[in-house]
Amino acid sequence: MKKYIVIGAVLITGMIFAQTPKPQLEAIGNKVKATYFHENGKVQQVGFYKEGKLDGKWTSYDNEGNKLAIAEYNKGEKVGKWFFWNNSTLSEVDYANNQVASVKNWKKEAIANVD
Repeated sequence: MKKYIVIGAVLITGMIFAQTPKPQLEAIGNKVKATYFHENGKVQQVGFYKEGKLDGKWTSYDNEGNKLAIAEYNKGEKVGKWFFWNNSTLSEVDYANNQVASVKNWKKEAIANVD
């Protein structure tokens, strides 16, 4: 199962870089907020860059606006807890030193209040 979660994490991360449309950019303090959109106009991803690297919280959505993932970066490296939603479970992937340290999974009824 951990293998599939890691593959999902890689795919979500790859989505950040595989964008064809240009993002909407907004300067906020010392960071740049980037918002990417699906072809239907709904938000695909939103997150921050600092000094040209992914930094802080990134959130991904499907083309209907449902949350798919929340990720954390520090100077371009994966850190902290990442969350991945699918129809029946929530997966929590903990990163340390830019690598997967652990994976936890919850059933749908236990995930209603996680943001």
